Amino acid sequence: MALFLDQYADIFALRHALDSKQISVKELTHAVLGDIKQTVSLNAFVDVQPELSLAQAEIAEQSLARGQAGALTGIPLAHKDIFVTEGWRTTAGSRMLANYRSPFDATVVQALLKAQTVSLGKLSCDEFAMGSGNEHAATGPVRNPWDHEVVPGGSSGGSAAAVAAGLILGATGTDTGGSVRQPAALSGICGIKPTYGVASRFGMIAYASSLDQAGVMARSAADLALLLDAISGFDPRDATSIETCRGVANAPGRILSDYASFNDTKNTQPLAGLRIGVPTEYFGDGLNNNVAQAVEQALVVLESLGAKRVSISLPNTALSIPAYYVIAPAEASSNLARYDAVRYGHRTENYTDLADMSARSRTEGFGEEVRKRIMIGTYVLSHGYYDAYYLQAQRVRRLIAQDFQRAFADQCDVIMGPVTPTVAPAIGSLSTDPTAEWLGDIYTLSVNLAGLPGLSIPCGFAPGHRSQPLPVGLQMIGNYFDEGRLLAVAHQFQLATDWHQRRPGAST
Repeated sequence: MALFLDQYADIFALRHALDSKQISVKELTHAVLGDIKQTVSLNAFVDVQPELSLAQAEIAEQSLARGQAGALTGIPLAHKDIFVTEGWRTTAGSRMLANYRSPFDATVVQALLKAQTVSLGKLSCDEFAMGSGNEHAATGPVRNPWDHEVVPGGSSGGSAAAVAAGLILGATGTDTGGSVRQPAALSGICGIKPTYGVASRFGMIAYASSLDQAGVMARSAADLALLLDAISGFDPRDATSIETCRGVANAPGRILSDYASFNDTKNTQPLAGLRIGVPTEYFGDGLNNNVAQAVEQALVVLESLGAKRVSISLPNTALSIPAYYVIAPAEASSNLARYDAVRYGHRTENYTDLADMSARSRTEGFGEEVRKRIMIGTYVLSHGYYDAYYLQAQRVRRLIAQDFQRAFADQCDVIMGPVTPTVAPAIGSLSTDPTAEWLGDIYTLSVNLAGLPGLSIPCGFAPGHRSQPLPVGLQMIGNYFDEGRLLAVAHQFQLATDWHQRRPGAST
């Protein structure tokens, strides 16, 4: 089924159509709302409020009429259901917050509203962002547009599926251990997680506070640059927000400025002098051969653009899984303690006393994956185990960060490899092993533990469920505050290839 936005390659193409009055913002919004209604089988959207979207469209229309349109004025997008939004429900994918409506917008939502984008609603996510396949939402699994029997990735699976399907041109997401990059890779779109602290966490429902970071998804690296620039900036309401980046104020404009400075479009070898570090640990056992081949072909293209490949080692990569799955559940158990049926969240109807009310309410409100992680987190923080597990995991985290810094210090400018070991698995295929889903994050977790920026772009296809070709993602990792360089390198790759232009339903 052809969708309205299929006729526009990216945000820039739609910007031209709006500026030249080929279509109005209200006409565009009506058309996209209609497409969302026709694609409910994807299960990507969890709350749509047409009157709110059309009100935002009216404001954008007025700016266009006054000649005051910005780069994102009137552009349709939607928000992961982990960001609080005024008007739309915010459930974090959980029965615990089934009917919650926030009285204010998250900073990221506010920033995109200021840029005069038009929100089409809220997008499904794994419950409290805990998952790698978007199978743990209270509303059920989201379907991958490339094959409705496989996952879109998670926890930002609704965001990835909506962009991949062509329902919207951009979406917000959050990345705690790969939850922007991994669904972007499995759904064949682009996604970036900036340096920890570059985008505000205020109004983002917490999972693991020292790891959570807002990010964006879109069809191209150039689109990501526009969106990331809009949401970046210091926020005094967020204690983890970074006020300065390399001595330069972290304010809107920095990302686009850095992106432009690295983006030489006149050179026949625009990446000349760029050193790409390729970790040996990313190409060992567990990596699917077809995925490895697609990543290898992408590296060859980058070399043809002038880049130099350098073999590096990140020796503590394998420790990222145990370190992450101690630190993240520990922080989750603390963050989710507030949902006690007294101050926040679902309250059971039948109980005998206060303790019984809290226990029953939490059991009813939280799904299985969330309960599992709360129990793990409580255990590793308990007396007698705190030093053995939590403190040890924090020491490993420091070692992982040092691995990256040694590589960036004298070996390479960017690091590249696969995003995931395989293409998207079938829905329900990992349910029998409670930890199997975690192994899919082996290449992404260390980036969050170190607080570095990471990017995923499409780089090919590999046989998946029913031998159907499914997208493969190339991961690019930069040093702190190197988002502009990552986006520029990705843009040059996309000028030389067309993987990001492939759409579900067309020949791959």
